[in-house]
Amino acid sequence: MSEQSIIEAIGLTRTFHLSRKASVTALDDVSCELRRGTCLAVVGESGSGKSTLARVIVGLESADSGSVRIGGTEVKPTTARSALRERAKLVQMVFQDPQGSLNRSLPVSATIDEMLRAHRPDLDRAGRRARVLELFTEVGLTERQADAKPEALSGGQKQRVAIARALAAEPQIIVLDEAVSALDVSVQAQVLDLLKRLREEHGLSYLFITHDLSVVRDIADDVVVMRQGRIIERGTVDQVLDAPQEPYTQLLIASAPRPGWKPRRGLRDALLGT
Repeated sequence: MSEQSIIEAIGLTRTFHLSRKASVTALDDVSCELRRGTCLAVVGESGSGKSTLARVIVGLESADSGSVRIGGTEVKPTTARSALRERAKLVQMVFQDPQGSLNRSLPVSATIDEMLRAHRPDLDRAGRRARVLELFTEVGLTERQADAKPEALSGGQKQRVAIARALAAEPQIIVLDEAVSALDVSVQAQVLDLLKRLREEHGLSYLFITHDLSVVRDIADDVVVMRQGRIIERGTVDQVLDAPQEPYTQLLIASAPRPGWKPRRGLRDALLGT
């Protein structure tokens, strides 16, 4: 692992057995690295293996073979509380749907307070409340919104709560799994701007999982493109988006919505040669 890398995945394979005769290879000899302080976008359509890669990297799933090192330490699935707590201080994950981490009967601040109880034992109740409000301010939310229940918040506001929850553990890395894909375009832009600011202020590293190349240039430094469990192209954002080498990457770029965009008939067949 190079000194510049904070995550390094080497030769990861993962096969899901659906039945005795049917299986799906989600990861097929996948290797990549996230440079410290940067954002690596992992791009591909649904079923390409990108979310499985993220879950293996953070230890939510195990690989059949290969290895992952985060901050110089090999990551392995575990249920030990002490190991999970230490890992949470290093890496946090923000999912597409923030609703899963929010209790509908409690104010959204409760999810942040829960994280602080786990990771900031030095704080008493008043200290946790002060820190909760600091985090909400940091992600662009108010005290009134902190005391609201999930149903009172928009999708973009709930995603900001999820980001604040990740920040509460004071991690070095945040894995964002389709974290803006459910938001409309204007809200996407606001959340991407927030993520860029937080990365600069906290020195964070991002692993950004997305199917949408239209948002990659706004957030990422490096890109890997996945298809059918394999990485088919990699490079800096400018290399991949301005001069894509693979027909599949060209297809993703051509399909990305833009002002005045209309789908071209037969584009997929033309690019893929089918």
